[in-house]
Amino acid sequence: MSSTRFTLDGHGDHTDHDENTGHEGHTHSASVTGRQLLVRIAVGVGVVALLFAVRALIPGLGWSLPNRMQDFITLSISVIVESLPFVLLGIVLAVIVQVWLPAGFFDRILPKNPVARRACISLIGMLLPVCECGNVPLARGLIIRGFTVPESLTFLLAAPILNPITIITTQQAFGGDPIVLIARLVGGFVIANTIGWLYSKHSDPDALLTPGFVRECAVAHDESGPRLVRSLAMFVRETTGIMPALIIGSLVAGGIQTIVPRDVLVALGSNPVWSVLALMALAFVVSVCSNVDAFFILSFGGIFSTGAIVSFLTFGPMIDVKMLALMRTTFTTKTLLQVSLLVGLMAAALGLAVNVLV
Repeated sequence: MSSTRFTLDGHGDHTDHDENTGHEGHTHSASVTGRQLLVRIAVGVGVVALLFAVRALIPGLGWSLPNRMQDFITLSISVIVESLPFVLLGIVLAVIVQVWLPAGFFDRILPKNPVARRACISLIGMLLPVCECGNVPLARGLIIRGFTVPESLTFLLAAPILNPITIITTQQAFGGDPIVLIARLVGGFVIANTIGWLYSKHSDPDALLTPGFVRECAVAHDESGPRLVRSLAMFVRETTGIMPALIIGSLVAGGIQTIVPRDVLVALGSNPVWSVLALMALAFVVSVCSNVDAFFILSFGGIFSTGAIVSFLTFGPMIDVKMLALMRTTFTTKTLLQVSLLVGLMAAALGLAVNVLV
């Protein structure tokens, strides 16, 4: 069963785009990079500036906000500040992959066998150590560069865990318990490749993508001109697509953390089954970066089981509120619901297995 590959010349292995489709996509992109582009940038900058202004000015003026509102602003800002550098790095890497790498680069170095190819793709994060939020724009660039949709999902799920920064921080946090690091790495690899294998059986992988991103792929194929100009155009296009999702996801994550008391989750820590589900829920809510999540969860080590911590460190980098908002720029809602359910089931099974065996 084959999957469509987008290539730089605009012709996939199987494609339904004709010249008119590419032209329409180009027209659409041109309109987005005009007045709508300025509006999007202004709105995004305005929201972030408003949050910072409220957080900074209210105490100085002698005013006070309700505690929950203060928590909401602080938590939302923290998610944005933590994620923004990695998102921008991911966009830069996506530009490099799409514009500057030689044509056919990945086809020359990756195996032809689909299973072996996805296994190697899941290790690309070792060379491009970007956390989960930065991997979304990079995965978008890889699809345009020629990766199939299942291959991009494999990379997207594996790279936040199988990268040197995450490995080092996990080792430093849990150096006395190698089971946590081993289970996290093996579990991340197996889950990502299982998802990739399942979706490789899909009859129409392009249906997993949003129509807007499919149009962007067509536009990218039609672009020509100096590389610097194309790089700038792609950076602007990716930034205007990703940044609103990052802000919305951060606001939602901040809101959920404000509403859901952590005491409820901590109270479930003593139960070997509920502790796994509780920490998975916590990972989904807090949306902490995979490069530092090991230190975040370390303080819960005396309350929750080892299996629960492994589930947190496996599920969180793959699926959380912020990540889903970013992935929605590329994948359909139905696809995200399916992937979330599958990853959740496998991460829970991993945690329960660790609790039984350790």
